[in-house]
Amino acid sequence: MEKRIIGRGLIAGALAGLAAFLFARILAEPLIQAAVDYEEGRDEAQHALDRAAGMVVAPHEHEIYSRGIQANIGIGIGMVAFGLAMGALFAVAYAVCLGRVGKVRPHTLALLLAGAGLLATYVVPFLKYPANPPSIGEGDTIGRRSAFYLIMVLGSVLLVILATLLGRRLRDRLGAWNAGLVAGVAFVVAAGLLIGLLPSFDETPAALRDPQGTIVFPGFDADLLYEFRLYTLGAQVLLWAVLGLVFAPMAEPQAAGV
Repeated sequence: MEKRIIGRGLIAGALAGLAAFLFARILAEPLIQAAVDYEEGRDEAQHALDRAAGMVVAPHEHEIYSRGIQANIGIGIGMVAFGLAMGALFAVAYAVCLGRVGKVRPHTLALLLAGAGLLATYVVPFLKYPANPPSIGEGDTIGRRSAFYLIMVLGSVLLVILATLLGRRLRDRLGAWNAGLVAGVAFVVAAGLLIGLLPSFDETPAALRDPQGTIVFPGFDADLLYEFRLYTLGAQVLLWAVLGLVFAPMAEPQAAGV
C-alpha cells in the first residue's frame, strides 16, 4: 500500500508543481525581469562611477542560459521537480500519520497535512527570510543566507512535528480542542523564538550616489519587492493547495487498501 500512496503523492505533486509554475510564469516572472533590468542598470551606473574615478572595470560576464530559457524551461522544470519532491514527502508523512493521529478521516488528514506542509516548509521560514528577486542580496553572504534559511526550514518542520506530538499527548487529558489550542500556542511561541534567534539580512540596494552625494541611480523599488514576495507566497499556497486537494480524493480508497 505504501508504494501506491507514494505514487499518488507523486502524481499530485507533479500537478501541484505545474500549477505553481503557471502562476509564477504569469505573475512573478515579469517582476523577475524587472529586477534583472534594475540590476543591469545599476551595474552600468556603478561602472560609470568606477571609470570616472580611474578604476579598472571588469568586463560583463555573459550568462550561460538566456533569460528565455530561465523563465520558461528552467523555472518550469524546477517547479515541477519541487512539486514531485514535496509530493513524495507528503505521501510518506501521510502514510506515517494514517491511523496514528486519532479519528481523522483520510480525506481530512490529507488536507491537514497539506496545510501543515505549507506552514512548516514555507510560511514560517518566509516570516524570517522572505523571498527576494535578483539584485537583492550580496554575493559574499549567499552561503550564510542559504545556511540559515535551511536551519529555519528544518527548525520549523521539527516544531510542527513536536507540536503535533504535544497535542496528541494532551488530547486525553484536555480534550481535542484544548489540546490543539495548547499545541498551537506552543508552536507559535517556539517559532517566534527561533525567528528572533537567527540573524537577519537587510541587503536591499539603496540609492547609488556619486562622490558628491548626488543620486545617480535609484534604490530598489519597494512596490516591486512587495509584489514579488506576495506572488511567491501565492505560488506556494497554490502548490500546497493543489497537492492536498488532488491527493485527498485518492486518500479514501487508498486507506481502504484499494
